[in-house]
Amino acid sequence: MTPIFEGVGIALTSLRAHKMRASLTILGVAIGVTVVMVIGALISGFNKGISDMLASLGPKTFWVGRYWGGQNDQDPEDPQPWRRRPAITMQEADQLTQLPSVAFVVVDEWTSADIEFEGRRLASIGIRGRNTEWPKIEGGHINPGRSFTYLEDASNAHVAVINSKLAESLFGQRDPMNRRIRIAGLPYDVVGVYEPPPRLFGDDDQPTVMIPHGTFVKDLHFWPGWMSMFVVPQDSVSLDRAIDDVTMAMRTMRGLRPGQKNNFDAITQEVYTKAIDDFTKVARMLMWALSFVGLMVGGIGVIAIMMISVTERTREIGVRKALGAMRREIMWQFLVEAATLTLVGGFIGMLFGWGIAFLLHNFTPVPAYVPLGSILVALLMAGFTGLLFGIYPASKAARLDPVEALRYE
Repeated sequence: MTPIFEGVGIALTSLRAHKMRASLTILGVAIGVTVVMVIGALISGFNKGISDMLASLGPKTFWVGRYWGGQNDQDPEDPQPWRRRPAITMQEADQLTQLPSVAFVVVDEWTSADIEFEGRRLASIGIRGRNTEWPKIEGGHINPGRSFTYLEDASNAHVAVINSKLAESLFGQRDPMNRRIRIAGLPYDVVGVYEPPPRLFGDDDQPTVMIPHGTFVKDLHFWPGWMSMFVVPQDSVSLDRAIDDVTMAMRTMRGLRPGQKNNFDAITQEVYTKAIDDFTKVARMLMWALSFVGLMVGGIGVIAIMMISVTERTREIGVRKALGAMRREIMWQFLVEAATLTLVGGFIGMLFGWGIAFLLHNFTPVPAYVPLGSILVALLMAGFTGLLFGIYPASKAARLDPVEALRYE
């Protein structure tokens, strides 16, 4: 360990003696490490947000709808296949609910409308039309109050569950329960306040209202034909069997013959995660490219500062060799010095990267989570940069002729 501590001490002394040129080396490495930390934090936060979102749906929940834009089965002669597909209907949802392998089905439609309360108007608030089981796939909790009941859905009752963001915007510190609001000019009674779980990119921070699906269809203007379903299998039934049963039932209801393609999509969570993996692969490539540029700048600085150090310490190297120092000892000393320089830059970059991730996580809707792996990778990259770019100066120092080195002025 003595050569390591000696090399580190000499490197730190060089840092203090040559602050400007050392700072340029440290800056390049710090930029590269900061990029690794920030992009790694964004990727990890993104994946964590997706995992949390899928966990709230349940591990076996899958989506059934008219068309999922992630599918890559488009006909070149028909770039908009959704046009020839029939819309999902409530009759189909009811039939799927009757399948032995299905626990329940949540229907979902969306629009936006103005909401008023005592002269206060909020424009273009998201309105979701759903059936009574929707809290089972959303996570979070409803407090105070409750969700709407099956009878309220069936009777097209004017009741609404608002999320906490909308409750704060409309009522401030007042109790929102049993208040009457107007949605698109029609009166609705608030029966519950929904507190959503944390969502990807802060989607839970958007004011939203949930109303019975029957009321939604009857009262509101929306883009028809795009109702979707979340199908939840029975606990004792495998996901594959549930998908097979739902697919067969949908094909039967739609009169599709053997050999005809499905005119609907059934999407599992694996499809979502695959799409996310494809996105994060691109982000990782960008991370490596940007960090490589920063580390290259730092590496070039390492070569420059170490070559200067070798020149300034030529006589010292000659003395050490005359006293019996071997080539590998000289080379090891300079490699430790180079790695120390880049590790200092790595620690600085790590602090900056952690600080940026902290700000993003706490003051923006962008998720950012710094895993331990990113810290280790960043520091290893910094140390490896020092070793890699320090090889040439260290090798040159180790090859110096001791006689010539002692004569150097």
